[in-house]
This record gives sequence, structure tokens and C-alpha cells, in this order.
Amino acid sequence: MAFLREVLSTTGWIERTREFGLCLRSTRAPGGLLVVGTPEEEPWHLAAHLDDEARLSGLAQLAPTLVRWSPPPGAPSHLAVGIDRIQAARRGETLFVVTEQKAPVPLLERVDDARRTGATILALDGGDPELEGLAHDALAVPPQDGLFTFDAAQHLVSMSAGESPRPRSRLLDRLARLAERITGPRVPD
Repeated sequence: MAFLREVLSTTGWIERTREFGLCLRSTRAPGGLLVVGTPEEEPWHLAAHLDDEARLSGLAQLAPTLVRWSPPPGAPSHLAVGIDRIQAARRGETLFVVTEQKAPVPLLERVDDARRTGATILALDGGDPELEGLAHDALAVPPQDGLFTFDAAQHLVSMSAGESPRPRSRLLDRLARLAERITGPRVPD
């Protein structure tokens, strides 16, 4: 991951995944971070990384609840939470939707319901305008963006969620970084 971070250091993706990772910390209590994908693609790998980050960082609110569309009968409790859990989402909880593909209508309907009950909606997606329109914050990973793949984004977001927040830079430093993103890096004289 250190190599990937170094390679991506000039692209803006590191900063964006850090900002997004911090949003995951807004969940108030353990079990309130609900991670859901599509019926075809469950984000169990990301959930496992978030669970590791929760343990390593001491941030219990990062321990996710993996929400599954069709948990098999007799599944262990951490793998048996069904899609109906989204209906119980409330203020202080975060629904984190992870899908590289376009979100199916039943998922969008459940996300909309969770938003109406006060849950914070975050999305890591492949550029789905409908899902992003429902999300309070979204990180869209365009297909074929070189080294920054959807899988890499999941790893960086989970790592960033467990990192200690960096102190805010001075205003001039932040403005300089913004200008650099717009105009490109400054070349010394």
C-alpha cells in the first residue's frame, strides 16, 4: 500500500480517500456502520479491512455490519445480517454502499429510505449518478483509471478510516494545493 500511495501522491486520490475515510468515522456506535453492496457483489473484503482498522485504531465505530441480500441459513452471526437491516437504519448510523456497477433499483429504494430516517449515506461507486444523488458523500472511481482501481480505492479508504486525522494545514497551504490541482505543479525557476 505504501508503494500505491507514493505512486498516487500527485493525483489527488490520496487526499480524497483520506477525506472519505474520515466520513466513515461519523458513525456514533459499534455496529452502526452498515456496509452493503449489490446482490451480485457483496463487499465482504472491504468489511474485513474495516474490522481490522477498527481493532488496530481502537475506533470501535469502524467495526462494520456487513448487510447481505441473501444470507445463507445457519450463517455465523456476523454474516447473517439481511437487507432488512437497512430499514432499521437511523440517525447516527452510516449506510456505506459499495458497488462498482450501477446500483439496482431495490438498493436505491432502500438507500433512499435510510436517508429519510436520518442515516448518513456514503457511496464508493463506479460513477453512478443516481446513487451519488442519494449519498451525502460519494467517491466515484472511474473505470480504467490506471493504478487507481476500484479494489485499490477500497483498500485506501479502509486504511484512511483508521488513520489519525492530520492537523489542518494553514489556509495558504491549502490554497496552494488547490491551485496546484487546477494549474499543475509549480516548476522551480
